[in-house]
Amino acid sequence: MGLAFAVMWSSAFTSARIIVEHASPIWALSFRFLISGLLGVLIARVMGQSWRLTRGQWRATIVFGLCQNAVYLGLNFVAMQKIEASLAAIVASTMPLLVAVAGWAFFSEKIKPLGLLGLIAGVIGVSIIMGSRFGGGIDMFSFALLVVGVLALTLATLVLRGATSGGNFMMVVGLQMLVGSAALFAAAVLLETPRVDMNFELIAAFAYTTLVPGLAATLVWFFLVDRIGAVRAATFHFLNPFVGVLIAALVLGEKLGWLDVFGVAIIAFGILAVQLSKQSPTSS
Repeated sequence: MGLAFAVMWSSAFTSARIIVEHASPIWALSFRFLISGLLGVLIARVMGQSWRLTRGQWRATIVFGLCQNAVYLGLNFVAMQKIEASLAAIVASTMPLLVAVAGWAFFSEKIKPLGLLGLIAGVIGVSIIMGSRFGGGIDMFSFALLVVGVLALTLATLVLRGATSGGNFMMVVGLQMLVGSAALFAAAVLLETPRVDMNFELIAAFAYTTLVPGLAATLVWFFLVDRIGAVRAATFHFLNPFVGVLIAALVLGEKLGWLDVFGVAIIAFGILAVQLSKQSPTSS
């Protein structure tokens, strides 16, 4: 399940890259979340989950709907008009590292030696990749959008840790998507002229990103957390930069240099080290 989640989550950047080539990014994402949200709520009702959420769950629904779905993914979709999917996947994969740094800086959370080693490795890996990419020339404004997006997701993750407890997980996820859809719809009306080049690639990519990263990955993550716990499940995030870059290279033909491979490997090690440092030793 952990491997399946990593593949589905990482593949979203490639399918998003295809979508924004053929349609207005904010409009497309708004409709994606509308469909995913309605399906999520329907699945939640079939699972017997209630509309009645706790105050913390409502807070999580609104904040995550805005920060994750509208700001983080909205900025990613806009940026990927000029940024490769592999770079977007790498930037997004640094979120666990940013959460660890912010937790230490703002919440006085202790970082174990293994976690510190992981953070150092993450910085080195990102520096290697960015040095290589900047040398080849990238759109700096689009790159800045990616950075702002992952910072928004990091903030939401820190503020709302544990706020979704109390059941009704799938209902919270579905409503989050509807909140994101509403915010993105408002932004699309103000900022974008609708554009769509209807073809098989767009239809396939839209259906895939709506059903697989949007819903299936969420369900798999839920079962994975239920099986082994959130801390251990989060360890699988170390696969995301490698899988994201690999899928973009295979499907989109994006170039993959040896510096990219080296940097991704170091980032993956950094994420793994940070997540392993959070695990409590089990008694034998």
